[in-house]
Amino acid sequence: MKYRVIDLFSGAGGLTCGFVDPGFCGEFTSVLAIDNDPDAVLTHKANFGPHALCVDIEKWLSETRSLPLADIVIGGPPCQGFSLLNKNREGDRRRGLWEPYMDVVERSAASLFLIENVEGLYKSPELVAIRSRAKALGFDTAATILNAADYGAPQTRRRTIVLGWRTGLDEAPLLFPPPQTHFPPDDSRQPKWRTVRDAIEDLGRPVGTEIRSCQPPDNLHFGRSPTDISLRRYQCVPEGGNRFDLQRNAPDITPQCWIRKTSGGTDLFGRLWWDRPSVTIRTEFFKPEKGRYLHPTQHRPITHREAARLMGFPDRFEFRGRKISIARQIGNAVCPPLAGALARMCAELLQRRDQAAA
Repeated sequence: MKYRVIDLFSGAGGLTCGFVDPGFCGEFTSVLAIDNDPDAVLTHKANFGPHALCVDIEKWLSETRSLPLADIVIGGPPCQGFSLLNKNREGDRRRGLWEPYMDVVERSAASLFLIENVEGLYKSPELVAIRSRAKALGFDTAATILNAADYGAPQTRRRTIVLGWRTGLDEAPLLFPPPQTHFPPDDSRQPKWRTVRDAIEDLGRPVGTEIRSCQPPDNLHFGRSPTDISLRRYQCVPEGGNRFDLQRNAPDITPQCWIRKTSGGTDLFGRLWWDRPSVTIRTEFFKPEKGRYLHPTQHRPITHREAARLMGFPDRFEFRGRKISIARQIGNAVCPPLAGALARMCAELLQRRDQAAA
């Protein structure tokens, strides 16, 4: 029998994918997922079954008398409240959404919980509050920062991970964090980090500019129609280059705001390297002015399919919604390979729980 998982603030289901998909773990079944993005909920249902709800979690909890029982609650309370990219993060309401998350942990009788969030959570007063609430509910906790590239995702994406376990599961500190599975080039251990080349080299050039009604991976491998000036700008940036190469090679077509900004922003209008993992994929990866999102050799931004591959989503994963919505779902997701490593650790903990109870 598979373990029961509830995913809160689930988005498209990158975290659920790591727990449920046999390619990553497969020891879990989804009994509930909650998000307030209708397209993300449709995506979750398409991949993991009918138990996803599009609701405001606080309102829903106030009206719901019972929750499905679960072995583990997972999820990422919205990260924008902690993100350094959010200029108004102090006082952002989303910083407090860990509270209904912990309400679900309590009401579902879960033995474990797992929170994923941006690095900023690690040193925040909110983490102190989360751990205090968990202790009051009978949970011990541990927290660390993990890099998705260390677990097989072709992307450097550092995230805070919080594990909570009911007092008595004494093996938890011995298993957390899960052992690293992939290693940087200067490390003697194998296998090495997966690279952009590993993830997307086989895809070739995109066809068309719209989502296509064909089989994956081609359905999401579409491009844009760049203006002549955009194409000239792309051609000025070498592999691994950025906006400073554009300014050096073609100052006449470089935006004045970049010329005035003489430092920082080294990923803006950047081109990926073939033989390194990708930088962190965010929600507007199709706009090269937002980050290092130019294809390593072709004069264009990466496609939706390439972004999904760089997150570690298998091609069989089905996304629902329009182009901008799918991009948002991809950029906000947890990398499934990292989720899978965490899921395997959690499955082992639950197996030990069951053995102790037998």
